[in-house]
Amino acid sequence: MYPILGIIVFIILISLRQINQYQRGVKFTMGRFTSIVNPGWRIIFPIFQSMKKVDIRIKAVDVPDQECITKDNVTVKVNAVIYYKVSNAEKAVIEVENFYYAISQLAQTTMRNIVGEVDLDTLLGERDQISSKIQLIVDKATDPWGIKVNSVDLKDVILPENMQRTIAKQAEAERERRAVIIKAEGEVAAADNMAKAADILAGSTGALHLRTLQSINDLSSDQSNTVIFAMPLEILRAFESYSSNNNSK
Repeated sequence: MYPILGIIVFIILISLRQINQYQRGVKFTMGRFTSIVNPGWRIIFPIFQSMKKVDIRIKAVDVPDQECITKDNVTVKVNAVIYYKVSNAEKAVIEVENFYYAISQLAQTTMRNIVGEVDLDTLLGERDQISSKIQLIVDKATDPWGIKVNSVDLKDVILPENMQRTIAKQAEAERERRAVIIKAEGEVAAADNMAKAADILAGSTGALHLRTLQSINDLSSDQSNTVIFAMPLEILRAFESYSSNNNSK
């Protein structure tokens, strides 16, 4: 009795398998899929049964640098990261041999294809849209494998040195163009205001004279200044005539 009981206990002990909360077990009985095993202690009889544990947590796949050619024939290196999780443990084990490796290879191929469909400016300025497009394609392709792709993020776009210098020159020229436009707009606004001021002074009797006196008063505050006035020729002749008359007397 005791030997038989000991053998039963021994078989149970060696048949125990622990499945953690973040795992699911795919059980096979005599080579055929039987069921999905939930977390806890489970009995898997040796020889007749086997079990494959699958981690259902979100995983990150680092897509290494890929040398791609954009639509406008610029060679760039692009890397990305993919976040995914196993949504169906049965398919992840039965439909694909190594889903981690398969997703990495699929992401690399998809990224090269998508980058080849856009030009450099689009690649640099619309990373979010390109990432979303890659995510949709990879998620659709991995759906039969029981994989759910949560997001794809382009981490870096590495340009050749000559292209970096070209982009820097382009940015500098763009800044100079904007500076010239802003300066010209300021001159136009100043000229417009001066024209309005001139019209107001010309339309008011004595306004120009008062403005002249105000300017003279501002200049007189600094005694180191020498002020030369341009006066009409008639006033100068009248002044000379007045001076000569006084001298004759």
